[in-house]
Amino acid sequence: MSVIRQPIEQVDPPRSPRETLPTMYDLPSEDPEEPGLPDEFHLWQAELCSATFRPPTFSPEQVFVASDLNLYYDPTHTGWYKRPDWFAVVGVPRLYEERDLRLSYVIWQEGVRPIVAIEFLSPGTRDEDLGQRQPRGPQPTKWQVYEQVLGIPYYIVFDRYNDELQAFQLAGNQYQPQVLTNSRIWLPSLELGLGLWQGEFRGLNRLWLRWFDSNGNWIPLEAELERQRAEQERQRAEQERQRAERLAERLRQAGIDPNEI
Repeated sequence: MSVIRQPIEQVDPPRSPRETLPTMYDLPSEDPEEPGLPDEFHLWQAELCSATFRPPTFSPEQVFVASDLNLYYDPTHTGWYKRPDWFAVVGVPRLYEERDLRLSYVIWQEGVRPIVAIEFLSPGTRDEDLGQRQPRGPQPTKWQVYEQVLGIPYYIVFDRYNDELQAFQLAGNQYQPQVLTNSRIWLPSLELGLGLWQGEFRGLNRLWLRWFDSNGNWIPLEAELERQRAEQERQRAEQERQRAERLAERLRQAGIDPNEI
């Protein structure tokens, strides 16, 4: 028995895979078993937060920042942890026991809780990050750990899909939403603020979370400081050149050739 095959529809010109196959927007960006694993934005945004986090009342040697690092919080359940997209601790050595890089942050060893935690929303973690999901097992949710177990004073949530910034501050044992001014929040205990900055970082121009100082100025990146120093040096050299030209002109007016001095 012969099988009649239906002819394959031909398109002239043939359509490209970009048109016929699923795109980045069609495919899942998260592992269903581990939602929220870092993508490029998570990595770069965390890098920018770390690079501009310079609280003026703490030396760099007494500031620890981390992204996507296990945060162990319960000495009665030593295997339980959360992985904040970014968090900061002040008043602890930058290095573990002042000699080694941390593999994780173990609260019962360190004895100091984070002062601020930040989550970058993703579709798979949105409900948990905003405290809208109940625990699925014995371990508490991320929100419950930050709020009730650790009592992290400031909790920041940034949704890059709609550029929405939300901030919560601990009042008693509950987070209270904060009113933002121009998408900025001031953290008095750090003498730093956090807000949305429009600019280019890692070659991408968009809104980013970035720290600012008490004057409202964005904390500069090292590359920006280098450019500032180079510009200051250029201006100093230009001022010196102009001073030398004025002196030479005064000498010529007095009948003196400056080249013969």
